Amino acid sequence: MSITNEGSLAFNEEQRSLKDTARDFVQANSPVESLRKLRDNEDSVGFSRDTWSQMVELGWGGIIFPEAYGGFDFGVKGLAACMEEFGRTLLASPLLSSVALSGSVILQAGNETQKQELLSSIAAGELLVSLALEEGVRHNPVAINTTATKTDSGFTISGRKTLVMDAHVADQLVVVARTAGQSGDQQGISLFLVDAGAQGVNISKTHLTDSRNYARINFDKVSVADSALLGDLNQGFAALDKALDVARVCLAAELFGGVQEAFERTVEYLKERKQFGVLIGTFQGLQHRCAHMYTEIQLCKSLLMDALSALEAGKDKAPALISAAKAKISETAELVTNEAVQLHGGIGVTDEL
Repeated sequence: MSITNEGSLAFNEEQRSLKDTARDFVQANSPVESLRKLRDNEDSVGFSRDTWSQMVELGWGGIIFPEAYGGFDFGVKGLAACMEEFGRTLLASPLLSSVALSGSVILQAGNETQKQELLSSIAAGELLVSLALEEGVRHNPVAINTTATKTDSGFTISGRKTLVMDAHVADQLVVVARTAGQSGDQQGISLFLVDAGAQGVNISKTHLTDSRNYARINFDKVSVADSALLGDLNQGFAALDKALDVARVCLAAELFGGVQEAFERTVEYLKERKQFGVLIGTFQGLQHRCAHMYTEIQLCKSLLMDALSALEAGKDKAPALISAAKAKISETAELVTNEAVQLHGGIGVTDEL
């Protein structure tokens, strides 16, 4: 896929400043050791609430929301710039789940009252929201079998959800349910706001090895009012799809940050490690491997910036560019992390690295 060169393929001055602030913050407050501590202590929350409060104070809770809803309107590029830096230290936080994903759904689908109440609370750190979407082991946003049945007073929701990010600490859930059609249909998907503590909602945390916190949810005849509907009945997929694109590009940016960190650490190690009295960074074979990684990383950067520019400009090709960037960065992440382990030798498999 060719690079379009439409829009800016670089962060502007404000976005660069925001990115620098994010880098300084994570280095001072959430190095990789913080994630190891959460893991080793089997922390029930899965992230530091103190760190999250500091992030909210810096404005990251409302980074993509308009000022009218308590945000700072830095756009997806601003959020992606921060996510890139957070990926360098594997920062665990509800930024992706509550702001980029759930916040985007509410911003796209909610009415004025819902946006005023919910987005301002998310931005202020007073509310955590999770998107209850997936029902299988693979991402498929149209494979929805959870049902929302109309009643005299509202709707009754029944079904199961898997891999719901940060659901175990969420105050509210955005539930993707089927109100018409069959699994696989875009038409007939509706979005509902559900209190995480509502009767009939059963949430169980899933323990994984990475910094993400997921949960399974069972909805057993959960009653919600008509006012819980986000957007129009049966027409929720368009808003959901746009929100997913925001989350996808932010996830790609986060992964890209981790790729750069792994590469930079590896290059520094090659400049310090000696073998037979010679710095291993002088070995031409290793230089070639690093050069290959570097060129792949630069291609990833161009794809990511192109995708972000297309998304902010509302281009029709933005979803394809986002998918291309995420796929390429995922491929490069596998290359770079594998090479980082090999080039570090035996210590490359230790927990410290």
